[in-house]
Order: sequence, then structure tokens, then C-alpha cells
Amino acid sequence: MDLRKESVELHKKLKGKLNIESKVKIDSQKILSLAYTPGVAEPCKEIASKPEKLFDYTIKADTIAVITDGSAVLGIENIGAEASLPVMEGKCILFKEFSGLNAFPIAIKTQKTEEIVSVVKNIAPVFGGINLEDISSPRCFEIEKQLQNLGIPVMHDDQHGAGIVVLAGLENALKIVGKELTEIKIVVNGVGAAGTGIIKMILTKGKPKEMLLVDKKGILFEGKENMLEHHQELAKITNKNKVQGDLKDALKDADVFIGVSVEGIVSKEMVSSMKKKAVIFALANPNPEISPEDAFKAGAELVATGRSDYPNQVNNLLAFPGVFKGALQANAVVINEEMKLAAAKALAEYIKKPTKEKFIPNPLDKKVSEKVAHAVKKAAIESGVARK
Repeated sequence: MDLRKESVELHKKLKGKLNIESKVKIDSQKILSLAYTPGVAEPCKEIASKPEKLFDYTIKADTIAVITDGSAVLGIENIGAEASLPVMEGKCILFKEFSGLNAFPIAIKTQKTEEIVSVVKNIAPVFGGINLEDISSPRCFEIEKQLQNLGIPVMHDDQHGAGIVVLAGLENALKIVGKELTEIKIVVNGVGAAGTGIIKMILTKGKPKEMLLVDKKGILFEGKENMLEHHQELAKITNKNKVQGDLKDALKDADVFIGVSVEGIVSKEMVSSMKKKAVIFALANPNPEISPEDAFKAGAELVATGRSDYPNQVNNLLAFPGVFKGALQANAVVINEEMKLAAAKALAEYIKKPTKEKFIPNPLDKKVSEKVAHAVKKAAIESGVARK
């Protein structure tokens, strides 16, 4: 039986991957009276007079909502709310397994921005944080933006989780090849949610000497016709020389390639045209823009992919459990840039001596989330977004 069939059988056998478990064992009249009526009225009255006590008395303290509309699920794209549920359940069990946080999947049966925002705002009292997931761009940017005033951490993981992990990997990769961020040329192919998050994360850290962004219609530059709004914004802060052309043109003399696009779009000839000690992040799923074998044959020094069967897997699992855990531990009202940068730094520093074979932590290493959570909590407090 292959992996796909085994996965179907697993889900059919278990009827999903989640259970709800009680923290209280109802085994006496007294416990029943404390956990439910009449005793439960007292914490209700205290919360009514001081809403912040929700964090002291309820699941809000350690529970995340994993929210999607099913419009951009994995590599199978817009499959709708119902079909997205197995993925959202999977995200929830990863939260529990790697951070100890509870998480609940919520698949919303609308793809209208304002309706999604309204639903999230109205269910927010139950949750300590909101993880937006698999929502297509450019709507994902506006939805996340409109939810930043909820008073709890809200993060679109497809953007920022990817950005955090790639920045961490890039920092270690540059150490290995002996280059500085401010001295290199970076090419990013694919400027959707993940690509945009990666680009913004790198620019928050520092300004590369040159940065070119490429989509299906070629290199982005200020003034290019028919660009999406977020492409226009990114074009203004990259490609200062207004370079034009396609991916092949962009990759000439580049130091770093970051792909979040489609399988096989990068050839060995393109890699050979890059500078010596080139770094390749070929992150297309399920298959990379170029295989590590071909990239190395063409002269690349370091390669990362999104696959678990190659070294240096870029996996958001390295980021989101620790980021949300640290944010909740700090009682943060948002997840800001300082917290994201702290997460990336913690991830990079987790590898004491980066090597060609290992410059990104193993996603299955459960100690990683603790390091990330500690750094994020500290950054939240120091940057003033922790609730007093």
C-alpha cells in the first residue's frame, strides 16, 4: 500500500485525528458542583466584571483556532472548507504535539474577506490565538491585517512561518559560504503568500545588495503593468535598477535562489549562471524547482527543499508551535516583527555549527519549539506588546 492509500485508511479508521479531553474527572457530586452548576457561576461572574480573567479561568489561556476557508490548501489549491478539514486537524495535532497547546480546526464556508473577518472576530473570545491557514492571496493579507486589533496573537502561518524558517536557514547558509546579507543578490520566484512572507522577513532583517522578485509574468519592477497590489508594493522596495526579463535573466550572477513556485522551473544551466557558492532554497511542493542532485551538479554549494526526504527541510513546523507558545506565555496582544525576528534568530542559533548537511534544524526535534517560545516571549515583553 502506498503513502496516499495508507493516509486515507488512517483517517477512515480514526474518523479524524482529534479528540476533546476533559481536564477534570467528574467522579463525585462535589466535583460536578465545582466544574458545573452551581459552582461554575462564580468564575462566570468574575469574568463578567473583569473579562481579562478569561485567561485565568478558561481554555483561552492555551488554545489556538486554526482557521481556513479552504482556498489554498497544500498543492491542491481551492478545495473548499469541507475538504480542508483533514489538513486543519493535522495542524492542530502538531500544535499539541510540539508546543502542548490545544488547537481547534475551524473551516469557514465562505471565501469573502469581510465575512471571514466577521466570523473570526465573533469567535475570538474562546481562543488565545488565531492561526490563519491556507487562505489564498491576496485576500490573506487583508484578512490578517483586519484582525490585528483582536487583542490576541493573529498570524497567517503560510506567510510568516515560511518567512521565519527561511530567514533562519539563510542566516546559517550565509555563514557557511562566507557572505553577508547586504552584499548579495537574492532572487525569489513565486510571490504569493509564502513568497511575500519570506521577502518581507528578509527585508526586515536587512537590505540585500540586490533583490529580484519573479512571478509567472517575469521580474517585478516599479511601473510594470497589470501587477497585483501587493506586487506593486514589493516592487517599490526591491529591484532598484528596474531589471526586466524572466527567471533565467534574474538568476544570472545571483547568490541565492528562493523558490516557492512550481516543480522543475529551474534548470542546471540557470544554477550554473549564478555566482560561486550559490545557495538554493527550492521549496515547491510536492517537488522542488530543481532537485538537489541537479543543483549540486550545476555548482550549487548549499540546497534546502520543502521535502522530508532531503536534508535541510524548510518546514513551518519549526516556527508556528514555538511562536504561538511564546506569544501566549507572554500574554501578547499581537505577533510583531520583533517576535518573528527573535524566532528566526533562535532557529538559526539552534544549529551550533552549521554544515552543508545541516543548516536548518530537524522539524521533528521537539526541543526547537521551546527555544523559539523562550525567544518570542522575551521579544514580546521587551517590545511592549505583552498584556500588563
